[in-house]
Amino acid sequence: MKIALVINRSSGALLGLTDAPRDLERKLAEAGFDVGAVLDGDASDLVARVEHAATLPVEAVITAGGDGTIMTAAQALAGTDKALGPLPLGTMNLLARDLGIPLDLDEAIVALASAERIPIDLGDVNGHVFLCNSMLGVPARLAERRERGRQNMGVTGWWRLVVAGLKGLYRYPPLRVGLDLGQGPVTFRSKAIVVANNAYDEGFGHFLSRSRLDGGELALYVTRRLSAWPLIRISARVAIGNWRQDPDIETFGVRELTVTSRRKLLRVMNDGETMLLKPPLLYRIRPKALLALRPRSEEPAAPEAAA
Repeated sequence: MKIALVINRSSGALLGLTDAPRDLERKLAEAGFDVGAVLDGDASDLVARVEHAATLPVEAVITAGGDGTIMTAAQALAGTDKALGPLPLGTMNLLARDLGIPLDLDEAIVALASAERIPIDLGDVNGHVFLCNSMLGVPARLAERRERGRQNMGVTGWWRLVVAGLKGLYRYPPLRVGLDLGQGPVTFRSKAIVVANNAYDEGFGHFLSRSRLDGGELALYVTRRLSAWPLIRISARVAIGNWRQDPDIETFGVRELTVTSRRKLLRVMNDGETMLLKPPLLYRIRPKALLALRPRSEEPAAPEAAA
């Protein structure tokens, strides 16, 4: 498979690794890839590099970076015949997990070398795509704080982020928005609104994971209680995969959604990357708009013929 490799040096796992381009190119070549181009750089010119990769005579674009890098590549590759292959070099690696890509880098490269190309859905809000989820409220504020301290996270940095999250449950005022699911706007006051690209699975160990990536539907999750303890309880239930029946979460399945607000700008977090968007926010599903590389599942061996 001929590929282009796009590297984002600003991603946490690649910060300070001066030999990353050479090492990744070598590992990919050893796994059997024909590396046609290596597009190395930081976040400042990432959009230009992935747009250039989309024009190259390759079959796939392999990304080395976090979920934000993958989202940027998806924006450029949507609607083309080139597949996206994410290497798990981010903090959460949500899409890689959903595609069944091993989180060990060497194992991931071997798995992608024999992967199949599958069409998956994209979420879209005001022209900005997301592969996993789009969030409003406290999660978006925490992501902004994380970005400001990305260079010096460490153990203490993550602890400060957790403490800030607990404080935010008390201090951050709820969003007052109108949600129109196709039958007219309904007013909601919520501290956390999540729009997922296909519904999340439930069950122990299924933390923000999706077994279906081409269902053609957005899943809307809204917290209705505004006090901190119900939100802490919900967070704990999400962590253990037992949250869908929680009475303080409302869930809707939609293909389109409009979010209105009196605010001039709303802070939105798409796949971990924050931005300010002017309402109304127009969410829609783009069914099977992107090709992705998924490791082939091992087929069970055929039973031996009876002697």
